[in-house]
Order: sequence, then C-alpha cells, then structure tokens
Amino acid sequence: MRVGFGYDVHPFASGRELWLGGILISHSRGLKGHSDADVVIHALCDALLGAANLRDIGYHFPDTDGAFKNIDSKILLARTMELLRAKNYEIGNADITVCAEKPKINPHIPQMQACLAQVMQIDVDDISIKATTSEKMGFVGREEGIAVFATVLIV
Repeated sequence: MRVGFGYDVHPFASGRELWLGGILISHSRGLKGHSDADVVIHALCDALLGAANLRDIGYHFPDTDGAFKNIDSKILLARTMELLRAKNYEIGNADITVCAEKPKINPHIPQMQACLAQVMQIDVDDISIKATTSEKMGFVGREEGIAVFATVLIV
C-alpha cells in the first residue's frame, strides 16, 4: 500500500468554461490554465502519480507542450491511470476536498464522482469528494480561484 497527496490551484478567468471533476459547471467564470484547468483532476493526478513515485502532472503533461493546450483533463486522468497500472498499482480510494466560495460544489458531487469513477474504471464508492470554503479568507475567500487537495491510497 502506498499513499499519495496532491494539491492544485487555478485562478478564475473570464471567457472560460468551468470544468471540475470532469463535468461542466455553470458559472460566470472558468479557470485559467493550459488545459481545461480542471483543478480537481489535476490534484487527483498528482496524488496518484506521487503515490506510485511517478513524479507529477507537470512532468508527464507539461504546459510547455502544445499537445496539451486546452486538452480535456479526463484524458490526462486516463493516461495517469495507465501509468499507474503499468507499475501494477490499482487505486484503493481517493479523498478529495474542493475549496471554493462559489460556485456551490455540493450539488455537483454525485456527478463528479460518477464521471471520475468511469474514467478511472473504479467503483464510484472509492471516490470521496467534499466541499468547503475558506470563510472569506485568502485568494479562495476573495473568489480569485479554486484550490483542491487530494489524497489517494494505491495497492
């Protein structure tokens, strides 16, 4: 058994769609990034890669590579799972915390869990997603962006 931890943050940007946990969420702004900026998937990928001692998401999918420009992060997650399985690891479970003042995340959690489970080819019960705010403190509290923490167990 191995444990991995991932963290990612993206600032809000006008004129972009908001993708979180592989689903499109209606909001006035999206997140800025080289890919679709799905901060949930990026933190999850980092946790998985770290647990398997495979470095990090930037190493495998660098933002300097045009092939990843505006890419759907679900593709990055699927490739991360391929890397994990190539080392004979399987995910035990994932625990993800999304820190955002707005939009409200709780109504979207079941759909995010279902999407991630499908991409990762695991049971939906193996993915926990929780939402919290920063109580109006810091960049999250000022609604400048979203931060996500992810912890995974791999076997």
